[in-house]
Amino acid sequence: MSSAEQPSRRIVLAAAVATAVTGAAGPAAAAGTAVGPDTGRPGRPDRAAARQIDNHAWTSYTDWRAGTAAGTRPVAGARPGLVIGTPAGTSDYSDPHTGKTARWEYATWTSPVHRLSVPATEAIVSWNAHTPAGSWIQIELKGTYSDGTATPWYVMGRWAAGDQDIRRTSVDDQSDDRSSVWTDTFAIDDPATGLRLASYRLRLTLYRKPGTKVTPKVWRAGVMGSDVPDRFTVPASEPGLARELKVPRYSQELHVGQYPEYDNGGEAWCSPTSSQMIIEYWGGRLTPEQLAWVNPEFTDPQVCHAARFTYDHQYEGCGNWPFNAAYAATFDGLQGVVTRLGSLTDLETLIAAGIPAITSQSFLAEELTGAGYGTSGHLMTVVGFTADGDVIANDPNSPTNEAVRRVYQRREWENIWLRTKRYNASGKVVSGTGGVCYLYFPARPTPRQRAALAAVGVR
Repeated sequence: MSSAEQPSRRIVLAAAVATAVTGAAGPAAAAGTAVGPDTGRPGRPDRAAARQIDNHAWTSYTDWRAGTAAGTRPVAGARPGLVIGTPAGTSDYSDPHTGKTARWEYATWTSPVHRLSVPATEAIVSWNAHTPAGSWIQIELKGTYSDGTATPWYVMGRWAAGDQDIRRTSVDDQSDDRSSVWTDTFAIDDPATGLRLASYRLRLTLYRKPGTKVTPKVWRAGVMGSDVPDRFTVPASEPGLARELKVPRYSQELHVGQYPEYDNGGEAWCSPTSSQMIIEYWGGRLTPEQLAWVNPEFTDPQVCHAARFTYDHQYEGCGNWPFNAAYAATFDGLQGVVTRLGSLTDLETLIAAGIPAITSQSFLAEELTGAGYGTSGHLMTVVGFTADGDVIANDPNSPTNEAVRRVYQRREWENIWLRTKRYNASGKVVSGTGGVCYLYFPARPTPRQRAALAAVGVR
């Protein structure tokens, strides 16, 4: 989060793809419904515009049996996944962030083609995986445009839960002059032409040290595609829920100046701080052994740990959206996805089912009463709604843990989160996130949680 309203690296990148939210929306799916706070059954209709989002994932044993495997095999069980069976071969990887080259055995899995219900201007990939020491994964996306031509294979991440083997990283400078990858987001370069991403495949490459039996295990891989139109304001939604979830509260500001190698704490750590709050809400805890590397003089060492293990060494920050979701899924019994929601009604649906959300927004200080700051990009955690429908947020940009709980006016908060265009402090038109959020939830959701997730397009 940049409290001085100066462009962050993500906003500089986002400005280059601001036009990715222009043009007419693609074919719309049915509008969502809210889950009533008492019954868990569908309640009042979602009054937001029909959805402009398609979120699809491969998660089941049947899913992993589909597609094309070269050395991978599916495994059944309580949490089905994809592992290395017999490696397809070996390859060398030169890590640009360590300068070291090493040889790895690898195996690949290529998904079936998924045709988007909403031809998209943007796409964000999410994955959940276990990567023991001596292993890592690469995630790629290849699409077909609406004119029938194809994109190249784009690398959407090179990832490991730890940092002893490779440095987890996004990959810059990927483009075919029709689309580009900006850190963690695929974007059509000029949506005004009408060009869209019509379908895609994912390719997962699982790596391990030669001669060993270790293997990554991928539990979930999917894509959120969207075509959200240009908007400086969004329609107001009607309040429908009064509930507050008991989510731990952590301040990023208690970490100012800590670990410059992981972007120096403070305003740069809004994403991992928010992630750690939700992880602990679901019962995720780190052991003393896992935290032993943290300076014992630092408070809340688990926040330092979250920053280190979400850090993107190319982006040089902790704000890579899929890396945060993947970090959450390293905790037992959790999964994480990046998606977009269409209204506060969607958030109420989730809160009613006990699922908090991490939201991304940008605003001037005068646009959000009580915040006391402006930002070119900030993550906070929505934990509930007041009886008047105002948003209860755990805002990590607070001086103490006790001050993290905030109540923000519903109409102001809804607009700064869902808009795709805004004016910055200099009066220049810049982009907004258009409802981006992280959702962390149980690997085995309850029926009520499953219904709420399905209502907002996540399965």
